[in-house]
Amino acid sequence: MTDVFGLSHKDSSSGGANPVQPGRHEQVVFCADERSGLYAIIAIYSTALGPGLGGTRFYPYESEQAALADVLNLSRAMAYKNAMAGLDLGGAKAVIIGDPATDKSEALLRAYGRFVQSLGGRYYTACDVGTYSEDMDVVARECSYVTGRTEAHGGAGDSSILTAFGVFQGMRAAADHVYGTSSLRGKRVGVEGVGKVGRRLVEHLIEDGAEVVICDVNEQAVEQVRQRHPAVEVVPDAATLAASDIDVYAPCALGGALNDETVPRIKAKIVCGGANNQLAHPGVEKQLAERGILYAPDYVVNAGGVIQVADEIEGFNMDRARARAAKIFDTTLKIFRLAEEEGVPPAVAADRLAERRMSEVGRLRGIWLRR
Repeated sequence: MTDVFGLSHKDSSSGGANPVQPGRHEQVVFCADERSGLYAIIAIYSTALGPGLGGTRFYPYESEQAALADVLNLSRAMAYKNAMAGLDLGGAKAVIIGDPATDKSEALLRAYGRFVQSLGGRYYTACDVGTYSEDMDVVARECSYVTGRTEAHGGAGDSSILTAFGVFQGMRAAADHVYGTSSLRGKRVGVEGVGKVGRRLVEHLIEDGAEVVICDVNEQAVEQVRQRHPAVEVVPDAATLAASDIDVYAPCALGGALNDETVPRIKAKIVCGGANNQLAHPGVEKQLAERGILYAPDYVVNAGGVIQVADEIEGFNMDRARARAAKIFDTTLKIFRLAEEEGVPPAVAADRLAERRMSEVGRLRGIWLRR
């Protein structure tokens, strides 16, 4: 079965994202500038709650098909993430096809900025894999709809600060639901991926008294954590970590960490991490529930980053953004309670809440206001 873009519903992104949802995106734009080498795709899933907000991923996709599948998945996820974060923003995403290490240039980024500007504010862009705050400063030279900028230009800077903080709040909520206490003290937590988000999550866990086990394909990233926290245990790979004797499993690397192979091996009672699109395909959430594993929906707990960059739109204030990110604790508990009441996995409960907000608040735009 294929949707209007000719994509099989079994297609997934390079990072193991969830299958493409059929034909519900409001707008998909292909952007090309031959001279600079820009080839990008912008997908706007929903503007029911406001302009679509989502980062720009710069990645060497193996094909246009893979890039399109990724941007469709990611933009849909952003709509649900922004809705559950309580933001008055819709969901969108962009991908630039290429190797950021060799293809990124001022001309390419500025050309991209002009394409974003041409959408007239329907899409706000920010950082993602392969792009940084400094890149957003360049994009902003041609575009008014940019967040995630450097502090020198009035931006929020590194969004991993509140991403990790939000994941920690979600993990505290999961611990409260399972163990009756929101503290991770004495709990053994496995963190897969100790890049910007995972490394900061380790800091929160150590401070809270947790025992931490880590893994990462980047040996330098592992060594940086070990130098700061010598007591942290290291395992060789993600498969070993998932099957370890841990209380909490925190996927913080690429998507698709929860699949038919890993789920049967997980010994943890809680899965809560910063990676996007952790469920490899629909039905994995049921497998987790059947095994008695509490899954904290990824787009709920990792929303701290988008909360941080969204705050720039009204003039960035870290205290205000952090206070909003702290509410991820309450939101996550609400999802767990709803899941129990309705007899569904937490991922389904989260989707229902997000869809309800998009519907109930989005319909208000049908009330005409004089401009």
